[in-house]
Amino acid sequence: MPYNRVDVAMRELLLVFSCLEAGELADLLARTAAAVAGTAYAGFVLVDAMRREARPVHTHAPPGDPLGLRRWLAESGVLKELAGCPAALRRPGDASVGEPGFLAAPVPVAARDHTFVWVAGRGFCDGDEHLLGRFATAAGRALEAASGVEAATRLLRGVRAFRPAQP
Repeated sequence: MPYNRVDVAMRELLLVFSCLEAGELADLLARTAAAVAGTAYAGFVLVDAMRREARPVHTHAPPGDPLGLRRWLAESGVLKELAGCPAALRRPGDASVGEPGFLAAPVPVAARDHTFVWVAGRGFCDGDEHLLGRFATAAGRALEAASGVEAATRLLRGVRAFRPAQP
């Protein structure tokens, strides 16, 4: 088979573009949010376009979930609060009643419903809120870029599949 420059170039481009996994990116972003906030817990919550329901789409927690944060997210009412919240949400921590301390910031992502990045596990202050807001902006850019790369990969596969055979 003769050397085909187009096939080689397309294969290389698809290989580079295909290395990005959305799930791995969300996990890396959540782990980094936890590290930036000095906690062991972080994740993402997706709010529907009508702002009626919020659901966790990714949760990073230490093994065994010592604070029971997954259960707390489901039972505390914080998801319902996030559903109607247009800005950052901060709840103080109180271990005596099972409140872990919670901070969520909206992620500016144009191509999705309302998304929040959250951290939990300690009390948070205005500085933490500012820092998480900046992180949320960076995370939004990364998620949009990943979405764009995934779309480009699909388009390139179509180009490659339907490209006329070269003599």
